[in-house]
Amino acid sequence: MSPRYRRVAIIGTGPCGLSAVKALQDENTFDTIRVFERRDRVGGIWHYDPTPDPFRAPNTPSQSSNEIPTALPQFTPPQPEDTSARTGIYPHLDSNVGAKTMAFTHTPFPAINSATSIKQFGPSNATRPFRVVANYLEDLFIPYLHLVSLNTTVESVQKTGHEWTLTLRKTNQLYRNILQDYWWTETFDAVIVASGHYNEPSIPSIPGLSTTATTHPHAFEHAKAFRHPDNYINKRVLVVGGNISAADLVTELHALVSGPLYLSQRGSNPALENAWSLPNVQRKPTISRLEPTPSSNNNNNNSTVTAHFTDGTTLTLDRIIFATGYTASYPFLTPNPVTANNRVAGFYQHIFRISDPSLALVGQVRAGLSFRVYEYQAVAVARYFAGRTKELPSEAEQDRWEYERLKSKGNGVAFHEIKPDFRGYFDVLLNIAGEGARLPPFEERWADEAFEILKAKEEFWRRLKGVEGRAKL
Repeated sequence: MSPRYRRVAIIGTGPCGLSAVKALQDENTFDTIRVFERRDRVGGIWHYDPTPDPFRAPNTPSQSSNEIPTALPQFTPPQPEDTSARTGIYPHLDSNVGAKTMAFTHTPFPAINSATSIKQFGPSNATRPFRVVANYLEDLFIPYLHLVSLNTTVESVQKTGHEWTLTLRKTNQLYRNILQDYWWTETFDAVIVASGHYNEPSIPSIPGLSTTATTHPHAFEHAKAFRHPDNYINKRVLVVGGNISAADLVTELHALVSGPLYLSQRGSNPALENAWSLPNVQRKPTISRLEPTPSSNNNNNNSTVTAHFTDGTTLTLDRIIFATGYTASYPFLTPNPVTANNRVAGFYQHIFRISDPSLALVGQVRAGLSFRVYEYQAVAVARYFAGRTKELPSEAEQDRWEYERLKSKGNGVAFHEIKPDFRGYFDVLLNIAGEGARLPPFEERWADEAFEILKAKEEFWRRLKGVEGRAKL
């Protein structure tokens, strides 16, 4: 059986890109497989960048889109760095998904824990240090590195006739003894976008934020920029957010800051209540307005800001950290499928473009048991591209799936959340992949194993409350 598409491009080399290239290679039927990665090594968001992505207020563009030269191939002076490629890793970060389920079905994680996690959760706990995860991905990529073009940014993906044209830019190329950017194009029959959705921080639109961030840039950051708790000792700090990133920041900072650690929440994950109620944490409602601190209120107003809250209270703060998640970003796709509500529209089962399934996403799901779900998505795509499965449902049926999911999940990020219907989604992926897919069926224990770390954190937070509460007596 001949493949539906013979030449396939993959964008990204994190766990999604690794899943995609392995799945395609395993089919042993494609003429061309090319993988493009804008960083200098594979592994995606699991590498440490000492200098974080600078804070950008809402509606402030990143460096993720450049003007394409009119004639290609071509050398040009180097473009500014796209700082969004910097990761959110900090030196003592451990994984948040249990290692047994986070691992791909074909290769378990090494049984290595960090000293921090052993102190908090005991020996042989379910976390893995970020370096272990990064090394795991790099090792698994070894058989496919000959297919990878590093330092290569995909600037544009456009369909012309029956082909996809990728406009590519490779950095640090020596031309006439000067480092330049080299631009060129390549054509493919199909494209897998595996760049993930943990690059562009999501910052809420708050009156006064953009102007205050211009005059007080060091007062604001996203959780992606967190590097070490030492930077917050004796600072007046507000954390904004109600999910796991906010809980991790609260754990790190609640005993170090000046006065209470303030926590502003529009809504919160009730499973994290023990984090929100740690000693020295004071909860606040949403922020209504931000402004530089008036000089009459503070002698060091050059570095502080005033937050006004919806209950009429105000706080003078040294630092505001937005633990408010990420925005899906596919700047190279035209038209841009990301809606104003941070939903990716028009993709069946969060994977296949409804109007043209030769464009597929791997990784555009949330709360779906990563990395395991990426592996299953990638196999489903590879099997379909290879022509080894039946056709997808009709466009009308796929549209109906999207419509029904909008009714049940809403027109926002929750649209892409798989939890709690893990079995249903994995069964769908297995059905798309067909009988020849070498994947085990979903097991209920996977979800339990994935949430082992959350259970360990809940116990740790309860112990912290007890120990720190007794310390005040």
